Amino acid sequence: MARSNYNSDEAVIKDLDVGQLKRLIQYLKPYRKQLWLTIALMFAATIIDSVSPYIVQLSIDQFIPNRQIGLLIAVALVYALAVVFSYIFTRLKIKLANRTGQYVLFDLRRDLFDHVQSLSLNFFDNTSAGRVMVRIVNDVNTLNHLFTNGFVNVISEVSVLIVIAIAMFIIHPKLALVTLASAPLFMTLLILTRNEIRRRWREMRRKVSNLNAYLNENLMGMKVIQAFVRQKENDRIFHEVIGDVFKSWMDAIRLNAAFGPAVSLVSIIGTAIVYWYGAKLLAIDGVTPGVIISFSLYLDRFWQPVWMLSNFYNQLLVASASSERIFELLDQKPQIVSLSKQRLGQIEGRVEFKNVSFHYDPEKPVLKNISFTAHPGETIALVGETGSGKTTIINLLARFYDPVKGQVLIDGQDIKHVQLDSLREKVGIMLQDPFIFSGTVMDNIRYGKLDATEAEVIEVAKAVHAHDFIVEMENGYYTEVNEGGTRLSIGQRQLICFARVLLSDPQILILDEATSSVDTHTEILLQKAIDKLLEGRTSFVIAHRLSTIRNADRIMVIDRGEIAEVGTHEELLAKQGLYHQLYTVQYEYLNAV
Repeated sequence: MARSNYNSDEAVIKDLDVGQLKRLIQYLKPYRKQLWLTIALMFAATIIDSVSPYIVQLSIDQFIPNRQIGLLIAVALVYALAVVFSYIFTRLKIKLANRTGQYVLFDLRRDLFDHVQSLSLNFFDNTSAGRVMVRIVNDVNTLNHLFTNGFVNVISEVSVLIVIAIAMFIIHPKLALVTLASAPLFMTLLILTRNEIRRRWREMRRKVSNLNAYLNENLMGMKVIQAFVRQKENDRIFHEVIGDVFKSWMDAIRLNAAFGPAVSLVSIIGTAIVYWYGAKLLAIDGVTPGVIISFSLYLDRFWQPVWMLSNFYNQLLVASASSERIFELLDQKPQIVSLSKQRLGQIEGRVEFKNVSFHYDPEKPVLKNISFTAHPGETIALVGETGSGKTTIINLLARFYDPVKGQVLIDGQDIKHVQLDSLREKVGIMLQDPFIFSGTVMDNIRYGKLDATEAEVIEVAKAVHAHDFIVEMENGYYTEVNEGGTRLSIGQRQLICFARVLLSDPQILILDEATSSVDTHTEILLQKAIDKLLEGRTSFVIAHRLSTIRNADRIMVIDRGEIAEVGTHEELLAKQGLYHQLYTVQYEYLNAV
């Protein structure tokens, strides 16, 4: 559990990716109407708001000096109405923009979740759950401001700049040119800071990802942590990880916060230029006080969108780091895909492995040229030492992985060339580590067959002898169980998971250590249920307790990735081979206990 394990999600500094931005904008396409309405409201508010400084200019230069009280009252009412309508349109724009933005985030997060579910197990073997969660939750949240305000506001603010610039040039071209003289200073400031801002926010996102990965591992392994008294060491590592998050956040926010005052300083310089040069023009070019005041008001309105646009650029840089990570996940290709649209229909259950080899690491082969045939309705037991390749065989049958060489066939069809969901509908798996989802016991048993009736659920629960302990719970089958089934014993979890598999009524059944965590009495009852329910199904049973597989049609002993022995229980004992050794060692151990 070295600290370096949580710093592998390295950030690479790149320029702003326009192609990535286009991909984000694609998510706005379904909401074109809402977007155009938002832009229309924004333009209306902009035009109305831009009239106000001109009204002030008229009042100062004409109506007040000429004591035109009636006109002054009229323009005051117009000004008030402009403020009211500008407020109404702005509020509607904000409401519509936020709603549209949330719809976009919903679509993006849904696409991420759907895509993650389609990825192959090798992805999850090499990627921590914490890092996946960061992309689906935190990184999508980072795009919130970009979609709810950013894209709409940039159009809004650019329109404000254009309208104000036109108004200033119409009123006084020379003063307008001088007023905009500070713009190059702002552009220089933006260019100098943009890459560093992006780098710092990317680093912060990386550190948060590391933190989530470490937290997820600790929460999942809490029992082991407490058993080995690792709290102090883990606390030390956590302080280092959270310290990195704190430092990276402060580095990013410090530069981001400094950018605002810098823009304000540029705004002050621009306003000072207006008053200085405007005062000169009062004497030589007939500029009126009303013109100078209206220019100062326009300039104030001019720098507000400049400030917003600079914030938008910062948002874009921050969102760029997150979107890169989001699209990195979306661009992950599942290695296990359907190579054909053909569905696996009703099957007899003939399973064949033809010269199958497999490895996770090319230097360490797991299976070596495995070949066998399981006939319809036959029960095959797989035994062998831990790591011999038993579980890999059933993983290949369920197509969680593909063979490196060879073929896996069901009823003569290569399982690579049938739709993946149709294959897994025919194969029921009871995994070695039973997993219980949050919800009720009924929900968990129905997980593989959502349309099952309550009577069907109770029937399979009785068959696996789970019914008695379920009805003793406070709400019976509708008792809420925690994620992971923490309120249930390991044996109870296995029984519920076994009922889940049986309810789905698969033609091919895989039991991976199905009785490993139940007491002897329950094991005997469960074995009777298994014997009855295996009838008519091609079944593969992995068991360390060799006493549970005596009635298997064939027992295959797997040793170092190869089939060492095949036969019935009696035949293998008579051979005095590897199976006999395993059985003898286990028998002597049980007698000793």
